[in-house]
Amino acid sequence: MQITFLGTSSGVPTRSRNVSSVALRLPQRAELWLFDCGEGTQHQVLRSDLKVSQLTRIFVTHMHGDHIFGLMGLLASCGLAGNMEHVDIYGPPDLEEYLKACRRYSQTHFSYPVKVHTVSPGVIYEDAEYTVSCELLKHRVPAFGYRVTEKDRTGHFDVEKAAALGIPSGPLYGKLKRGEQVTLPDGKQVNGADFCGPTLIGRKLVYCTDTVFCDSAIALAQDADVLIHEATFAHQDAELAYQRLHSTSTMAAQVALAAQVQQLIITHLSPRYAPGNSIEPKDLLLEARSIFPNTEMAADFLTVNIPRRESALVPVGKS
Repeated sequence: MQITFLGTSSGVPTRSRNVSSVALRLPQRAELWLFDCGEGTQHQVLRSDLKVSQLTRIFVTHMHGDHIFGLMGLLASCGLAGNMEHVDIYGPPDLEEYLKACRRYSQTHFSYPVKVHTVSPGVIYEDAEYTVSCELLKHRVPAFGYRVTEKDRTGHFDVEKAAALGIPSGPLYGKLKRGEQVTLPDGKQVNGADFCGPTLIGRKLVYCTDTVFCDSAIALAQDADVLIHEATFAHQDAELAYQRLHSTSTMAAQVALAAQVQQLIITHLSPRYAPGNSIEPKDLLLEARSIFPNTEMAADFLTVNIPRRESALVPVGKS
C-alpha cells in the first residue's frame, strides 16, 4: 500500500499546494484508488508516477468544490484516452445527480462503465483482500471519512517442512496454506497452522476531511496504521475552526491520540499559513507533534509506503 498526496491545500490552490486529493496505490493488484478529486487533480496525476489507467475506485468525502471540481474532467479525459475498463465512485447522495448534470450540459459520453454508489455509515465495499467503511463526520454539509482495511493473511508457508514430511505438492499445499486440517494419502492428519508463520496483520488507512473534532472520526481511526486528517487551522484560530466546522492542528492530533493510531499525516492547510506569514505550516506541525509526536505534514507529491506493522513507515519523497 502506497499513498501519494496530489493536493494538500484547503479551499483554493496555491503555488505549492493543489486542492484535495489523495491516491492509494495497490501494487499487488495494479490498482489505483483516489480519495477526493479537487480541480486540477488530473494534472497532478500526470506530474506524478501514478498510472491513471489503473484507476478503479474514487471515494468522495463531500460535495464542496475543492473536493469534486476535478472529478468530471478526470473522468472525461480517461474516456478520451480509451484505456479505462470501469470506475466505481462512492460518495454523498448528491454526487450522482451532480455527475449526471455535468455529463448532460457538457454533452460528455463515457466510453467505459461508471457506477456511482451512494454511501451511508458502515461497510461500503468488500472483496477478498480489502474492506472499505465510512462514517459521517461533522461539517457544514454531509461529509464522510473513509477507512480502508486490508484483511489479515496467512503467514509464510514452510515448503521445506511440508516436503520433509513427504506431503506431495499440489492442492494439499493450498489447503495447508489456508490453515486447514488435511488428511494425507497415508491417513495421517496434519494441521496447516503448523506449517505457516505468524499471521500477517492487515494494514489500515483512514482519511478524515472535512470535519471539526468529533467522536466519529476517533471511532473510524481506531488503531489505524496511518490517519490522514485535515488540519485547516492553527490552534490560535480555533474559534474560526469551530465556526467553519474544520479542524485545527491540535484537533487532528487529539483524534490520533484518542484512536491510538501509528502515524498521523496532516493535510488540507489553509493558504493563510503560507511560508513567510506570521504562522507557517511548520508551526502547525509543531503544534500537532506537541500532542501526537508521530505526526508528519503532507505536501503535494509526497509518497509514503505503508509497510506491515513490524516496521516503520517509509516516506519515499516526491514522486
